[in-house]
Amino acid sequence: MDRIRTDGKRLIDEYGRERIFHGINVCDKGYFDPATGKRIFEYEWTDGRIEKFKEYGMNLIRLGITWEAVEPEPGKYNEEYLDAVKKMLDKCQEAGIYAYVDMHQDLYSGWGNGPGDGAPAWACYTNGYKYTNPKLVWAESYFISKAVHNAFDNFWANKFGVQTAYRKMWRHVAEKLDGHPALFGYDVMNEPFLGTDGGKVFFKLIASLAGTTVADGRINKCKMIKEALTKGRAIHVLDQYKADVFHKIVNKAAPLVNKFDKERYMPFLNSTAEEIREVSKDPILFIENSYYSNLGIKCDVEPIKVNGKRDPNQVFAPHAYDLMVDTPAYKYASSGRVKSIFDRRKTEQDCNLNMPLIVGEWGGFSEGTEWLHHIEFLLDLFDSYKWSNTYWAYFDGLLESPLGKVLKRAYPRAVAGRIISYRHDRRENTFTLSYYQDKKFKVPTEIFAHKPIESVETDGKYEIVKLNDETSIVKITTGIGNHDVKITFEGEGFSYMDHMEGLE
Repeated sequence: MDRIRTDGKRLIDEYGRERIFHGINVCDKGYFDPATGKRIFEYEWTDGRIEKFKEYGMNLIRLGITWEAVEPEPGKYNEEYLDAVKKMLDKCQEAGIYAYVDMHQDLYSGWGNGPGDGAPAWACYTNGYKYTNPKLVWAESYFISKAVHNAFDNFWANKFGVQTAYRKMWRHVAEKLDGHPALFGYDVMNEPFLGTDGGKVFFKLIASLAGTTVADGRINKCKMIKEALTKGRAIHVLDQYKADVFHKIVNKAAPLVNKFDKERYMPFLNSTAEEIREVSKDPILFIENSYYSNLGIKCDVEPIKVNGKRDPNQVFAPHAYDLMVDTPAYKYASSGRVKSIFDRRKTEQDCNLNMPLIVGEWGGFSEGTEWLHHIEFLLDLFDSYKWSNTYWAYFDGLLESPLGKVLKRAYPRAVAGRIISYRHDRRENTFTLSYYQDKKFKVPTEIFAHKPIESVETDGKYEIVKLNDETSIVKITTGIGNHDVKITFEGEGFSYMDHMEGLE
């Protein structure tokens, strides 16, 4: 497999082709076994899913593992588990799919039989506070749990050497996996959380929500009350919080979040990167935003530095979700709100970081199809920014569902030159690509075609390499200069955008 590196805001391969990645999260959070009182982790792919990922055009997996799975006891690493992870990378290599390893956490730890995941019990220092499971939604513990807050506080302060242990754990993982052809990079921590200040942020957001609702003239209070009192319409109260109002609300908490980014998160990223780079030089390092920046609060991070110098191979990997995510009301997710979050991430990419961007988590799930316009909208947004992405998250039956059919889409996997623009037009049933080629390439441009092809328009030579009866790779060889490609697919076009009441 080609080694991938960064070039400014682009990802390129060893031939110099610009690369775009489209994939999915697969995360082993483990499950609680009442018989043993322990979490069980059993990463194994024997069901043919990796072959399905390939047929659906996916070329990147965010592979979630946890600290608890890797280091169940202090200093004792679960080599059997890491061998299973390597076998998964082997399967990725066979399918030509890359994977980056995400050290996942939610609520700091699984806390036995809780809904979270991450740290092993021996690394949970709570200053005596006991963890209790949330009553409403899983994320509730982030806002009010003293055990979660204190565990994070002690981690960031490196009390009892807990952060040092985490860094050494990462060093071991990187040393174990280094050199694997399918290994794309390392995502050092999923959605880092502030700790006690995270609880303060929550209450600031509540106060800001109340104050803005009362005082902001852009909110129609009469309509809001009418919606709240109408059967089946209460959820539409949130429609009043358009992107501009929503950001006014969340920005009240920005000082605490940005202080964390500067004083806790960046030093942690730099020191962990130094451990990793001592044993693994090439794989890409991932910078995520903190948990609250998922809402659009400024992500005040800088490029990772190793021994005081900017690391040459790193990407920005933000997450963003609508307020409705993880609820039955996700079908009412606001494309406008989520776009405004990604617009901020785009500004940070351009102005602060100057590195490629891979959207690490996005999306969600709901029954039915009336929400799929939202997924189409975000995929089109990513294309307009030339961003790669990994959808959250795989579950059995996803690929065969209507959602899977939306995620199965045309895109340029590798372009012999610099991409100017590309677009998958679902209505017109076409894919178009414009690029500039500044030299001769030994390898062609490659476009994933998600449906049977009716015609290919290009000034170069092309061949169609079938993956199965439906999907294929279009390989195009061109010379120096500007090039335009248009692929028309068989049959009628279809877009969920045409089957909705309206888009914000």
